[in-house]
Order: sequence, then structure tokens, then C-alpha cells
Amino acid sequence: MHIYYHSIFHFYPNLKLDNTKKICYYRANKIEIANDTCNTFRYVNLITAQFVRNLTDRKYACVVFSVLNTKGGDFIPRNQFKRMVFAFLTLFITVHGYLFYSLYVVNGSTLLSLTGSDSVLHAIQDQGGVMMFGKFFPIWAIILIEFCCAYTLEICMGSPLSFRLATKVFDPQGTHPVLFETTIICATVGLMCPAMSFLAAWMYYPYPQGFHLATLLANWIRLVCFNFPFAFFSQLFLIQPTVRTIFKFLFRKDIQARTVIA
Repeated sequence: MHIYYHSIFHFYPNLKLDNTKKICYYRANKIEIANDTCNTFRYVNLITAQFVRNLTDRKYACVVFSVLNTKGGDFIPRNQFKRMVFAFLTLFITVHGYLFYSLYVVNGSTLLSLTGSDSVLHAIQDQGGVMMFGKFFPIWAIILIEFCCAYTLEICMGSPLSFRLATKVFDPQGTHPVLFETTIICATVGLMCPAMSFLAAWMYYPYPQGFHLATLLANWIRLVCFNFPFAFFSQLFLIQPTVRTIFKFLFRKDIQARTVIA
């Protein structure tokens, strides 16, 4: 990890920072540091403005530096816009993957037996689409509805809670970034899979046959058992690495700018 300091040393030449204890000292007086971001920790690559307050003489100064990790971390979103882009990319791939998994792998044989078609796609076309809320919808409508639901859950619940759960288990400052990132992925899957399966149990319930709460709960548990293994392995080994590669490509100029010493 490299820390690059800027013009603060022109004003406070005696200012030193203890990288081990993460404490700044100026003229032997302890200085308090208050971050202006919510997700700054050792392995997150971002440029942060930190306000340094001298507890003795109440003087203020601004230190601007970038914390760079040579082993990774460039893909992590640094603001709300990038977090939304990251979630969009993740869910765009995930929703299409889940729909293929659900229609072809889980329910493909059932669709073929009911319609007598030679392929799953033809079976869906023959029955008029995919049944949702007791009616048949085209595949594009299913994708749009599932994407909107998943995106809302990811932004409001999945992303913030997964980070909080990960920080309760591991200390971000002392944990290897790969392990910490894997923990966030596992926490996200553990939150999103049951939540989306619960919504799917409502959306794909066979309402024309009558509604029973026990059947709904049974369908929810069934969906979780089918979806969780696929969600875990696909997110950990396929979707997240792909999204990070695309994210780094889209914001490569910003990442390169943050790696250049001012």
C-alpha cells in the first residue's frame, strides 16, 4: 500500500503519519483524523479529503491523499453513481442468467412435456409466454419486472447490509482484500437469494389453482434450494469477476488518474 501526500507538508513540515497506528502527529501533539467518506478503509482505492484537527491549538488543515493497493481494489465503486452502475451491471447479467437457469434447467423438462415442443423456447412461445401473477407474459416483460425488483433490493438492502455484515466478521484494515471481497459476495448472496426467491414465490404462484399460504411457503423454500447453489457459484466465480472487469474498463481513466502521483 502506498500513501501519497500533497501540499500539506509545505504548511506543516513537521507533520508525520504513523502508518502502523494510523495516527497523525504534529509537533508531538496528537491530531485527530475525521474521514469525509463512509467506506474508507485500507484496501479501498480512493482519493479522500481528510480534515486534520490539532487537539491542542484547535488549528485545522486539509490533507488530500490517495490510498492505493497494488494487489487490487480498483473496481470498488467510490460514489453513489458508480455503485448504481456496478449494481446495474451485476443485475443485468444476473437476471438473464437466472431466467435461463429457471426456464431451461429447472423447468425445461416440465415445459417440454406439457407442450410437446422440441425446444424450451418453442414451448414458451406455444403456451403464450411465461406465467406470472396467473397470466402469461413475454420473456422481455419477465426480465424487466425481475430486474426492477432485484435492482431495488440490491440498492436498498443487499449492497449496504452485505458490507455491514462483512465488517462485523472481518476488520477491513487487517483483512486481505480478496478475503474481504469474497465475504461481501457471500453476504450479498445470503441476503438477495432468499429475498428474490420470496418475491418469485409470489410472482410465479399458480393463482388459477387457488391460493394457499402453506403452498406459497413450500414454493419459497423450493426456490431457495434451487437458486442458492447457482447464485453462490455463479456470483463468486463468473458474474462478479466479469462485472469487475467491465467496471474497470468503463472507469479506466478515473482509475488511472488515481494511480498517478500528483
